[in-house]
Amino acid sequence: MAGVQSAGLQLTCGEIEMTKQAKQIILRPVITEKTTRLRDANHEVCFEVAPDANKIEVKKAVEELFKTNVESVTIVQLKGKVKRLGRSQGRTKDRKKAYVKLKKGEKMIEYFEAV
Repeated sequence: MAGVQSAGLQLTCGEIEMTKQAKQIILRPVITEKTTRLRDANHEVCFEVAPDANKIEVKKAVEELFKTNVESVTIVQLKGKVKRLGRSQGRTKDRKKAYVKLKKGEKMIEYFEAV
């Protein structure tokens, strides 16, 4: 397994190194009523992430950017919707969201302070 390289990760003797920068992986926080409820109830935050990012990259990026410990990451892929304007038809872009659960006792991420 030594020397195996993925799109954004490089594995070397049991260690994982990121080749993408954390700010290229975490695009923006998603702030909605649902994510606010999850934040208060489950100690979970939601981010829009790069389309080619995986769970390991998201976990490392959140830990690096916000100086916190992550318990788990859940990734959701959203397909773009078909939209019309008069006779022309188009699509909104496909998106990828990551729900990040923080470990017990960790301070909640303040979006506007860290980024």
